Amino acid sequence: MANDINEEIESNVEEISNIEEDIKKVEEVSEEISGINDDENVKPKTRKKKADSKDLEKEAEKESLESSDIESKKKALLEKAAKLREKLSAESPKTEELKEQVKIKKKTEMLIPLEEYVKAGIYLGTKVVTPDMKPFVYRRRADGLAIFNTDLIDEKIKEAAEFLSKFDAENIVLVCKRQSGWRAARMFSELTGIRVFTKKYPAGILTNTNLKDFFENELTIITDGWLDKNALKDTLDVHKKVMIICDTNNFSKEADKIIIGNNKSAKSLGIIFYLLAREFCKAKGIQKDIPDLDWWTEETEEVKEE
Repeated sequence: MANDINEEIESNVEEISNIEEDIKKVEEVSEEISGINDDENVKPKTRKKKADSKDLEKEAEKESLESSDIESKKKALLEKAAKLREKLSAESPKTEELKEQVKIKKKTEMLIPLEEYVKAGIYLGTKVVTPDMKPFVYRRRADGLAIFNTDLIDEKIKEAAEFLSKFDAENIVLVCKRQSGWRAARMFSELTGIRVFTKKYPAGILTNTNLKDFFENELTIITDGWLDKNALKDTLDVHKKVMIICDTNNFSKEADKIIIGNNKSAKSLGIIFYLLAREFCKAKGIQKDIPDLDWWTEETEEVKEE
């Protein structure tokens, strides 16, 4: 159904574009015709002084007939332009209706209702916007904060969940030094079996084979490229895959896959880890009782660092 609607919209939009192009051409030709008439009035054709009178009569008659023909063509073209405009007006409401249908369907296909994204403030960025994140920014608020496009947030989480499901849990590590994400990150680990490092990332654990707790992974999930820069560097040094949660002030060029959104807020990170855990468990057939969304976004006293 969605494909049919999308195809119909594309067909209508293409037809409208063609109509608009036809109108433009018609008006250009009409202007050109008017220009021809003006030129003929201002600068009549010069004739040889010694031209034969019969030839002169033929020329005069031809000129009159051509002028009449031009006026006829101009009138026909203007009538065509009017009809095209009527057709454009008739098609526009239909196209808008189809667009609205697609918009509604798109909302129903989101991972969670749009209102939940808004409530968690996942769309709120920072005052700094890097070139990497600029394409995902919808606008700026009066206070200077950049606002993410919520549709794109949902799309990026979908892509990230699909990407994550390609790896086995034992080959993935999540790094979250930001305290506001610890609670959700630990639940994410408990549900999926993915190893998580909160508080402090053990330096060299992915790169130094001499370390007692060294291990090889295939994918590292980075909560914030600035706070978790050591884990990011180690992962890149051993040429493994990286998934980064990027706020507007992060860079994404080193990532194999990104999630866009607020990576400072407990509620926002809660939604991200909830959706990743839910989709990973679904893809891997893991039967776990996943807490509902309210658990992931509820206000709790922040864990004190030991």
